[in-house]
Amino acid sequence: MSRFPSWREPLIALGLAAGPVVALGFTRFAYALMLPAMRGDLHWTYAQAGGLNTANAAGYVLGAGTAVFWARRFGDRATFLSTLAVSALILLLTAATADYPVLGLLRFVGGVTTAVTFVLGSALAARAATGGGQRRAATLVALYMAGVGIGVVLSGLLVPVALAVAGDAGWRAGWLLLGGAAVLAIVPALLAVRRVTPVTGVTRAGLPRADLARLAPTFAWYVLFGAGYVSYLTFVIALLRDEGLRTPGVAAFFVTLGLASALTTLSVWGKLVSRLPGGRAPALVSLVVLLGVLPVLLLPAGLPAALLSAVVFGSGFMAGPTAATVLARRALPVSGWTAGIALLTVAFSLGQMVGPLVSGVLSDSGGIAAGLWLSVALLAVATLVALRQPDPAPAVVP
Repeated sequence: MSRFPSWREPLIALGLAAGPVVALGFTRFAYALMLPAMRGDLHWTYAQAGGLNTANAAGYVLGAGTAVFWARRFGDRATFLSTLAVSALILLLTAATADYPVLGLLRFVGGVTTAVTFVLGSALAARAATGGGQRRAATLVALYMAGVGIGVVLSGLLVPVALAVAGDAGWRAGWLLLGGAAVLAIVPALLAVRRVTPVTGVTRAGLPRADLARLAPTFAWYVLFGAGYVSYLTFVIALLRDEGLRTPGVAAFFVTLGLASALTTLSVWGKLVSRLPGGRAPALVSLVVLLGVLPVLLLPAGLPAALLSAVVFGSGFMAGPTAATVLARRALPVSGWTAGIALLTVAFSLGQMVGPLVSGVLSDSGGIAAGLWLSVALLAVATLVALRQPDPAPAVVP
């Protein structure tokens, strides 16, 4: 099959970006917008609130760990679309119950399906530039990851409207709006996935020990980074609400966060990640995200501190998956990309599974700020660990 003209590859990546719009922008991160209302309406502790994100992350671990199996069984393109459709259904069903165990089950199943969507979409985006060079590939992966920022912006526009109309009970309408938008997102994903060249040969089910060792520091970094960044995203809205920020301010924060993520992922990180050797890109990402947490902890409470945090944090947090995907593409043969991305996503998810729960416990005992300081500590350690990653030599295809 001939390669597509250069202008069509970015359109394919943007169509695939419907995956992270739903998987992370809606399912994972919009929960932070919904959390204060759900907690108020359903009378949860912060540990219970964090527990739902832990359930989602646990499902994400399972989904990431089995993504290659499903891809080998049904094909990566069909599985990507199927799990995207199920993820949209889960969002709609979340609005239908207030029962905590049922919500936990939905968050878990949503974690499974969104992880498979995200992993396979990442591999599809990386494969769209096969033969196009590392810089071209990094740009297309960055376009794909920009879907997260787009999803955050849409969440910031849709959910506050529902909450403003119905108050704490508006969380149901918020999930319905996101579910409807997720159904619509299937259309560009379908158009894009049909234009990705099928993989030649057999997709690896796992990675040889040498490949795992080659990326060991990146695996450790990704666990710490996942725990640090998701702890902030889970509870920052609750902190801002406690400090008196009203619905318009919260909406402005979330939209700013999403715009900063989408714009910098598109304009900065795609190029930068491909140029930085070894673990310097992951280290820089961790440092930027760490700096983004500090304004809401150190500056006087209010909208200026919130927006500064949104800009800095937003400019870096989705560069983490971009850096991880580019490192996997650089170090592994094509047949190992899906397995490599899947295993890295498992590491990422393990961090995201533990982070919100521990942060929630700290928030219950010492206030929300105590939980957010956990993010700072984890991201600082992640920065140091990432620097131990040498520049991986490309793997030799057997």
